[in-house]
Amino acid sequence: MIKKVLPILASCVLANFLLAKFPDISIADLKKQIDSQSVAIIDVNGAQSFKNGHIPGAINFSKDSANLKKLLPKDKNTLIVSYCGGPACRAYMKGAKAAEKLGYSNIKHLSAGISGWKQSGQKVDKN
Repeated sequence: MIKKVLPILASCVLANFLLAKFPDISIADLKKQIDSQSVAIIDVNGAQSFKNGHIPGAINFSKDSANLKKLLPKDKNTLIVSYCGGPACRAYMKGAKAAEKLGYSNIKHLSAGISGWKQSGQKVDKN
């Protein structure tokens, strides 16, 4: 009986993992979206990291998560990008899932995170 249930359970766990993942966006593609002003960005790195440098225009999730509905565009099809520290960080899920819960359907993940953004020489805001 266990031999029959175990593969089913494993496939359910894998399916949940895959469904929870949001597609990745490259730094170059995010930069294009920023330049065309067609993206909302959520930084989930925390208040101190945000002060030390964040992607221009990003929402400070640690400070503004309660007001996210007011800060995100009204158009639910707008591209939303959530990011955290870098490729190994999974904290971006907090911002992505919060946007999804608000009804946004075009949500991506900048897996490079703020570390990749800085390493690629992109501009950061500090405030």
